Amino acid sequence: MKKFISTVKNIFSIEDLRVRILNTVGFLIIFRLGSFVVLPGVDPSKLGGPQEGIFGLIDTFLGGAFSNASIFGLGIMPYISASIVLQLLTVGVPYFQKMQKEGESGRKRINQITRVLTILITIAQGIGYVTATILPTGAVMVSTGLFMFSSLVLLSAGTMFCMWLGEKITEKGIGNGISMLIMIGIISRFPGAIIAEVLEKGSSGLLLLLIEAGVLFFVVVG
Repeated sequence: MKKFISTVKNIFSIEDLRVRILNTVGFLIIFRLGSFVVLPGVDPSKLGGPQEGIFGLIDTFLGGAFSNASIFGLGIMPYISASIVLQLLTVGVPYFQKMQKEGESGRKRINQITRVLTILITIAQGIGYVTATILPTGAVMVSTGLFMFSSLVLLSAGTMFCMWLGEKITEKGIGNGISMLIMIGIISRFPGAIIAEVLEKGSSGLLLLLIEAGVLFFVVVG
């Protein structure tokens, strides 16, 4: 424990590292707050709650923003999809292979293409998201056409803002920004999952929780 406290003190004694940690925490807080900003025209009380299956997995990565019908409902998933597509293109398409070899200028062009592709994927995924998970709940209080249009605009803006947050964390914070956003989304789901486990399994669930917490503590401190 003393070693852990000493390590924390040493970290915060370094000004540049301290600033980077605080920047990272600030950006992550903004990301989490955005996960609770519901799309205009949606009655949150009528939403179906946590998703299951593949939607549940997506919701876990996004820290609940998906099931909340949030402006961050798609998070950085469209950006990840666009990045994967571009990676494949740079492997199999000569035009993109040449672009990749052009150094900094080529990298900037690939980034621009990735951003444009991200918006297109966001629109496509946004249509599916609204149609499959929000409209069926009956939570929409405005006309379907108006809600679809406004939601696509806001979801696209939300995804681009998440991209910006990720870039800022990479630039002015600690670690890879996109990875940090995914990590905080997953971590934010832990309390709910733990409570559900305790309620489902009773005292045995509480015992398991204490064991898991103890192991995690010694891994971190040790």
